[in-house]
Amino acid sequence: MPRDYFVYVLANWSRTLYVGVTRDLERRLFEHREGLVQGFTRKYRIHRLVYFEATTDVLAAISREKQLKSWRRCRKVALIESANPCWRDLSEEWSNRAQIPRPSASE
Repeated sequence: MPRDYFVYVLANWSRTLYVGVTRDLERRLFEHREGLVQGFTRKYRIHRLVYFEATTDVLAAISREKQLKSWRRCRKVALIESANPCWRDLSEEWSNRAQIPRPSASE
């Protein structure tokens, strides 16, 4: 059974951005929100999920994370706003893991 991998972008209320990759998006968001992750996200209270992509290919996920991290801020903002123009926290509606969108078998 293929595993799911997620490339994600978090933001705080002032729209400071953080790009990451994880196998378990729900757990990772919990860690960010509870301040369990030392460093940048904890210091700046970055925990709103504003964008994510899913794939079953770990190497593609890591490559995409590196690509997004290399982009200038304006390009990241354009990517976020193309899918989430209001910068909503995309995880607000998730009441359980079954609601996290999963990649299709072809990804």
